Amino acid sequence: PAVASWGKGWYNGEKTGGDEDMKKYIAWLLIAVLAAAAVTFGVLWQSALRNHSDLEMLARTGASEACTRFSDFRKLGDDGDYWGGVAAFHTFQQAHILLTEGTSQAADRVFCSEVYGALLLKPELAKVEGNDDEIKDRFAVALKFGTAGLRGVLGAGTNRMNIYVVRQATQGLANWVKTQGGSQTVAISYDSRIKSDLFAKTAAEVLAANGIKVRIYSALMPVPALSFATRYYNCNAGIMVTASHNPAKYNGYKAYGPDGCQMTDDAAAIVYDEIQKTDVLTGAKYISFAEGVEQGLIRFVGDDCKKALYDAIEARQVRPGLCKTAGLKLVYSPLNGSGLVPVTHVLNDMGITDITIVPEQEYPNGYFTTCSYPNPEIFEALKLGLELATKTGADLMLATDPDADRVGIAMKCPDGSYELVSGNEMGALLLDYICAGRIEKGTMPKDPVAVKSIVSTPLADAIAAHYGVEMRSVLTGFKWIGDQIANLEAAGEVDRFIFGFEESYGYLAGPYVRDKDAVIGSMLICEMAAYYRSIGSSIKQRLEEIYAQYGRYLNKVDSFEFPGLTGMEKMASIMQKLRDEPLTELAGHKVVKLSLIHI
Repeated sequence: PAVASWGKGWYNGEKTGGDEDMKKYIAWLLIAVLAAAAVTFGVLWQSALRNHSDLEMLARTGASEACTRFSDFRKLGDDGDYWGGVAAFHTFQQAHILLTEGTSQAADRVFCSEVYGALLLKPELAKVEGNDDEIKDRFAVALKFGTAGLRGVLGAGTNRMNIYVVRQATQGLANWVKTQGGSQTVAISYDSRIKSDLFAKTAAEVLAANGIKVRIYSALMPVPALSFATRYYNCNAGIMVTASHNPAKYNGYKAYGPDGCQMTDDAAAIVYDEIQKTDVLTGAKYISFAEGVEQGLIRFVGDDCKKALYDAIEARQVRPGLCKTAGLKLVYSPLNGSGLVPVTHVLNDMGITDITIVPEQEYPNGYFTTCSYPNPEIFEALKLGLELATKTGADLMLATDPDADRVGIAMKCPDGSYELVSGNEMGALLLDYICAGRIEKGTMPKDPVAVKSIVSTPLADAIAAHYGVEMRSVLTGFKWIGDQIANLEAAGEVDRFIFGFEESYGYLAGPYVRDKDAVIGSMLICEMAAYYRSIGSSIKQRLEEIYAQYGRYLNKVDSFEFPGLTGMEKMASIMQKLRDEPLTELAGHKVVKLSLIHI
């Protein structure tokens, strides 16, 4: 009628009347459309709630209870539950957007458990059915929990990283924590890897179900942040979900003791025994993340803890205030990991503001699409950063690995080219810079101590001796450096510790955490570069001066990968042969002494 009336009025020249009628009808039409939209939205809302309820019922009464062995594991995705899971996945996506935060977290919980299995594990298990080698690789053994926790390929099976293995490991940890007294609290953090946030939430759910309090970061944060939070909240333990610099197909679960250091051998052995007693599919207790929050068992790490971490790092500057006027130009890549926020925060605080971030590697991306191996030790990981540094004329190119406990650099040479600096070279440079700077500023403690791993360069021993610093060499693994800090702390002499490093690009200057820290590593490297720039020198020039003073030390690292179950067997065989048949010569040189180190 509106169109007819308006058209007739227009044809007869009665434009005003037709226009007024049209305006009225359009207004009523808009009201009707909005009303219909509101009704439709309400129906969809109720449908999402109903479907979510159906999904939860399906998950609770169906597949999960049937999974007891490998054949039953496949039932997690039988035809009925699998297609129900597919429909539920779409419902989850809608619910996550539409529902309140609490209900969304409940949807997360259901999706992250049974639907996770139905959608992601079922196709993998169906694919390997009948293939004995593939089945053996996934189920013949379980991932071994040690002092470094767990690490493995993502996927289905006891020899893979998935929520069932994470639940089992966390139940074992919870059993140990409950015998320790204290605060009955565990800190949790995670990096950008595939399912890291999911595994972190899963661990929190298990701990909460066991009555253990959780302090979890609300967003990804690196290894040093986890170590610090564990100490800050006087926790019994800490969990870091990461596989460090491994390829994207890996993830892991690192366990920490109450001192913020990776778990001791004795504690890890007890946790491992408890894990062995826990059925991988049905043995772990867990509640939803939302329930844990509502009960006050799960809380996020507070801003006070984060500020205290940054303050502790920035307090370790050797020459405070220097960077504000040095004009250092930096290119930085977090390699799609967790370093972006903490590294740039600290660098900005100390006065370094001319920072160009590699855009393709700026934000979290667990697939690491720009480099298959996000390891700051290798050229391929730094390639994009080097190209950007050349384009911008940066003084320094810096990259941190996904969990930001290791940092690699490329230094600018006099001819404008860039040269990668090895972990051994940077360890020697930082030790030299810290010693010289602290002596100059009068901040060197009495009887200073530095610590390195036995596979790191002996150049550091020569530098330490020159500055009157005691150099301690420990087994490979930063936990042994942390152990030395703990010994000093127990003796009331923790301030004696000035620096620790490994050849694998891990550095620490201060006792505020007990693991390697790429945040403080980045800060000190940039401060060192700014200092040498301010006196008309450079990192490259200082390195050559060190070689001229102490002699040139050659260092080279070869890495070999042994994947799968057969790889594990081969590595064990190699190590056993070395124990049973010690080497008598190396490269034509006779072995004159053999030292056996028992852990």
